[in-house]
Amino acid sequence: MRSVLSIILGGGRGTRLFPLTKNRSKPAVPVAGKYRLIDIPISNCINSNLNTIYILTQFLSVSLHRHIANTYKFDMFSQGFVEVLAAQQTNESADWYQGTADAVRQNISYIERENPDEVLILSGDQLYRMDFRHLIETHRGHRADVTIAAIPVPEKDTAGFGLLSMDTHSRVTGFVEKPKTPEERAPYYTSAEWIEKRGIPCNGRHYLANMGIYLFKTEVLYDLLTAKPLATDFGKEVFPRNYKTKKVCAHLFDGYWEDLGTISSYHEASLALAGPNPPFDFFTPDGVIYTRMRNLPASRFDGATLTESVVADGCAIGAGSKIERSLIGVRSRIGNDCVIRDTVVLGSDTFETPAQRAENVRVGRPSLTVGDGCVIEKAILDKDSRIGRGVKLVNKDRRQEADGPNGTYHIRDGIICIPRSAIIPDGTVI
Repeated sequence: MRSVLSIILGGGRGTRLFPLTKNRSKPAVPVAGKYRLIDIPISNCINSNLNTIYILTQFLSVSLHRHIANTYKFDMFSQGFVEVLAAQQTNESADWYQGTADAVRQNISYIERENPDEVLILSGDQLYRMDFRHLIETHRGHRADVTIAAIPVPEKDTAGFGLLSMDTHSRVTGFVEKPKTPEERAPYYTSAEWIEKRGIPCNGRHYLANMGIYLFKTEVLYDLLTAKPLATDFGKEVFPRNYKTKKVCAHLFDGYWEDLGTISSYHEASLALAGPNPPFDFFTPDGVIYTRMRNLPASRFDGATLTESVVADGCAIGAGSKIERSLIGVRSRIGNDCVIRDTVVLGSDTFETPAQRAENVRVGRPSLTVGDGCVIEKAILDKDSRIGRGVKLVNKDRRQEADGPNGTYHIRDGIICIPRSAIIPDGTVI
């Protein structure tokens, strides 16, 4: 596996995840109470014995850099590393990354320095667990120039993905990016017999979606990135232009895989983690997901009732509170007699001291995180938010999209989003 270099793309603006991406890059968005999205692909690499990893970043990447530096440190004898490559002006380019292919092209010198046999390119904003050694085995077994990970999806989900078709030898024979009409999708219909011959139940999933996971022979990657006209994106340009002349194969995957690119998908996937049979299970000895060690105390409950919920380290939940189908992040403090339902609370970066809480009372500012007597339903509370006493966040007007005064709150897909460090005064009803 030392011959494979991993590159994780983390440079997109993440506009569809606003306001979670208002002050952080998309891969730095917290997930599952104590992790960040970037922990998923890095952990998958480490669990696959791939220990040479570059992360390409561009927008609002300070917190991501800090997390990487504090979390992933290999010993001096392993020859492994996780390094962040921030977008920068060079003698060859003075532009921001224009797309996935352009981001890799602007960092070719780092690939040349490692001189790998193959380059694995991953996305930084997906929730899945994959042993990349199986992908590498498929790639080498087919003597492919490029291998793309693909997952069967039903027709209703195809509009958001690139689709591909394959022959009996797993070679890719066609590409279409995010088809919107039945006519565009029709050539990519795959029979149940074809899918099930490869050991995967079809279950009505007749289309093969591009997962954004690519393995290249290094010399082929160089050729594709330097060919004129220069391509900016792998899915939209590189593969459609070259699948007829290069041996592009696909590796089928049938585990849980979710692109957390929107507020609704993030909210839904987060709540699913709190269910009795979560589709993605962090409670497994296989494929451990790593993150920063925070040395936090165990969480404390004082007569609270919890149903289908996950509570991270360092939390305190007050007497009489009801937490239903929710996810409570690190260092959260929930007051007495609260009702929190279908909500993601991202927690806080610090504990407040008694002196700080006394000062909050003196100046009329709510303390971290949720005050007494609050009712919060179908919401996302970003880190360090301060929700006063008796607040009701219930989307009383049933709006799908809205923005509060001075950015105090945003509603996206009917979900109330409280931005990082926002203050919601006592008695507010939204």
